[in-house]
Amino acid sequence: MRRRWLRGLGIPGKAQNLRLNQVTLGASDMAASVVFYRNIGLNLIVDSAPRYVRFEFPPNEHGEPATLSLHAIDPGWAPAEWPLIYFEVDDLDTYLADHKLKPLTPPKTQTYLWREADILDPAGNKIRLYQAGKNRRFPPWRVG
Repeated sequence: MRRRWLRGLGIPGKAQNLRLNQVTLGASDMAASVVFYRNIGLNLIVDSAPRYVRFEFPPNEHGEPATLSLHAIDPGWAPAEWPLIYFEVDDLDTYLADHKLKPLTPPKTQTYLWREADILDPAGNKIRLYQAGKNRRFPPWRVG
């Protein structure tokens, strides 16, 4: 009985799998943000601009594609360092060049073997583009 009650509250158990549905970011200029996210390869699937839009990532080998939403915010809103959103790409340098993106600092290979570069969307949300390859799930120091 207790296990069923806990599942009913959304507490993980054998019958439930936790999945990311979407991330929602603020957009102070919806039109510019739509252009930006389409340019980096997302597919617009809900268009209720200027209030709300939703994108889908390209499909991958892991199942259902993730989504990203934008919700209109006051243009006076000040972006923060967090949340930091990570978008994985196969080849970081080629991706930056192909999409004519200018990172805040040059791409760098980190000590944990991911190659990373940060960009800002039109509302100032920070996005970390990264290339990890096999090191995302199977770094040399992985246990087990």
